[in-house]
Amino acid sequence: MEPLSWLEIIARALQQLLPVWIALAVTFAVSIRYKRRLGLYGKLFDSNVGMIGFAIVMFWLYTAFFADLIITHDPLAQVSRMRNASPGTPLPRPDDMYAYYILGGDSLARDVFSRMVMGAREVLRIAPFAAMISFMIGILLGLPAGYFSGRLDTALTFLANLVLAFPVILLFFLLVAPEIQDTLIPVVMAGVLFIAPILFVTILLNSRFFTQPAKRNLYVGAVLLVGVWAYIGLVFDADPMGVWSMSPNLLNVFVAVVFVNAPTVFRIVRGITLDIKTRDYVAAAQTRGEGPWYIMLWEILPNARGPLIVDFCLRIGYTTILLGTLGFFGLGVSPESPDWGSTINAGRRLLSVYPTPALVPALSLMSLVLGLNLLADGLREESLKD
Repeated sequence: MEPLSWLEIIARALQQLLPVWIALAVTFAVSIRYKRRLGLYGKLFDSNVGMIGFAIVMFWLYTAFFADLIITHDPLAQVSRMRNASPGTPLPRPDDMYAYYILGGDSLARDVFSRMVMGAREVLRIAPFAAMISFMIGILLGLPAGYFSGRLDTALTFLANLVLAFPVILLFFLLVAPEIQDTLIPVVMAGVLFIAPILFVTILLNSRFFTQPAKRNLYVGAVLLVGVWAYIGLVFDADPMGVWSMSPNLLNVFVAVVFVNAPTVFRIVRGITLDIKTRDYVAAAQTRGEGPWYIMLWEILPNARGPLIVDFCLRIGYTTILLGTLGFFGLGVSPESPDWGSTINAGRRLLSVYPTPALVPALSLMSLVLGLNLLADGLREESLKD
């Protein structure tokens, strides 16, 4: 077989990504059709910058979701004579496999295209969820610190500043060092940090349905049941059904990301709370006799959503870069992992001769972060109009 031309390479790559194009088309069609009913998300489609950023982010999100359908080869499989193969190189003996390495092969004869696709899944299974837990911790601590002030605010702010005073990259390297994995530190930190989502949702529902005991007990009970189940599986790897689990190195990276991001979120939430708590609608809720957590979670927090949503998008971008940095230095992830940072590191040694193995994941990482930044800009622009 003859090698593919660049036009054929692009055509085949677009064809493999067909599930992504269909999902994007459906998402945009439905969102634009009902955008006036979708609040801030719907208003995003009035911003050209926001739509471009949203399209890029959703492209990678759908790529990660449909990765098993998109990949042409096992991202860890090595094919004889495909070492450092050029884009579009045919396999010597395809047999039942896809006949080409669309974007070439790396130094270990693995398919660059498939590793790029699976790399999206590796990144997107950590960054958004780590950012989400960081926000839950920051909200749980930042709201009472700003609302009550006093000694509580002083103590929590001091602890946050203590963490933030340490250089971020050095703190990351310290937390994900292989020697740390042999200690109880990651498990203890995970045990403390992973309680936050359970507490957050429990307090949220309890404050909302406090006057409706039947609903409150049902919702809170369901949250506690699922939360404790997930907690046992993720922290102690003791889920008997195997639904919730996380490898030690992945848990280490996850905990490090959450620990580093939570203090910054705390400071943002605290600052917004100090401003909003003086508003008239907060005073009206206090006059009605609403409890402190109801006021914080259902009066103050919704009115702080604009800046927090923007920061959430940016934080996912920062986390993606940090994960890529850790992967580049071989920290926190297994060496064979197809995450973009590890792939860039593996390909950089032959960058001047075989640029594809390093350039493909580098451009992928850059595009995802760019999309998140553009999405944040669009959300900021629309939230200011709200």
